[in-house]
This record gives sequence, structure tokens and C-alpha cells, in this order.
Amino acid sequence: AEMSELPPWVREYTDSLDALGNTTAATGKGFANGSAVLSALSLLIAFARVADIQDVNLLKPVVVIGLLIGALLPYVFAAMTMLSVNKAAQEMMHEVRRQFHENPAILTDPDQKPDYNRCITISCNSALKEMLLPGVLAIFAPLVMGFIFGSHCLVGMLLGAIASGYLLGVMMSNTGGAWDNAKKWIEAGSFSIKDIVQGK
Repeated sequence: AEMSELPPWVREYTDSLDALGNTTAATGKGFANGSAVLSALSLLIAFARVADIQDVNLLKPVVVIGLLIGALLPYVFAAMTMLSVNKAAQEMMHEVRRQFHENPAILTDPDQKPDYNRCITISCNSALKEMLLPGVLAIFAPLVMGFIFGSHCLVGMLLGAIASGYLLGVMMSNTGGAWDNAKKWIEAGSFSIKDIVQGK
């Protein structure tokens, strides 16, 4: 709205709709996270039946090791994907700067079109290439744990991954929208800079 130089009331309306969309999306993501946990638990129970596991002793060191490693995996996976996004964004930024430097008329002349295809290629290549390592982690971690430490350790790892993955998913699903809505609330004048600094 601002780039198109529309009236100020348009920005106010779009901000309200954006805030509503954030809240609605957070609600929907809650249901998605819950259904993902139920699906994962169903697969875990199916695995336990196939492997003929009747019970799991949480006091066994091998199970505790699996729990700790499983609880760590979602955070490692999330960190790897966030670093991948950062790499892709940096590459895209360098490409945009290169085009601005080589053809400054892009910023002023509407007839001068940027090379959109190059940016699309960077985005697609990064999306495919950077997800290889997280995919390998998700596929081979259960295989390594199961074949080396046994089925009970694998059950512990899966339980830890499900528990911490659910909590991490809920946190990530809600914090972005909450921060965006908080920013809009402050921009609307609900808080002054002095109040924010003083923690009111």
C-alpha cells in the first residue's frame, strides 16, 4: 500500500487484516501440530507392535540416550533449515545488488526489467540443494539408532523427537505472528518508546 502511494486508510485496513490472518493462521497451525503428533504416535505404536516391544524401561541408559538424542533432533533440523534460508537470502541479496550495480536504470526506468529468472533459479536451486542435509538427518538418524543401539533406544529417540518437536512446532507457529501483531500494536500508538524502554 505504501509503495503504491495509496491513502493511509488502506494501510490501516491491510494491517488489521494481516493481524487477523496471523491469529487465524496460529489457530490452524495448532490443529496441524496436534494432528502431526497423533500421526507420529500412531506410527510409533505400529513400529512397537512390528518390533514386538511390549514395554520400554525409561531407566535403562540406552533408552535415556535415545530420549536425549531424539529431543535434540528437531532443534538441529530447525537450525539447519534456518541456516539454509539465510544462505539463500544472502545469495539472492548479492544477485539483486549485482543487477542494481550493473544496470542502475532498473530503479528509475519502468521499461528496464530486472532479470527475474536468475532470482527464481537461485531460489529453486537453494530450496533443493540446502534441504539435502536435513533430509539425510531425518532419514538416517532412526536407522543409525536402531541398528547400532537397538529397538528400545529407537523408541526412546522417537518419543523424544515427538515431544520436543511438538513443543518446538507450537512455539515456532505462534511467535512469528505474535511478534508481528505486537509490532502493529506498538505502531498504532498503544505504547510509546518510553513505555517500552521502561518495561510498562
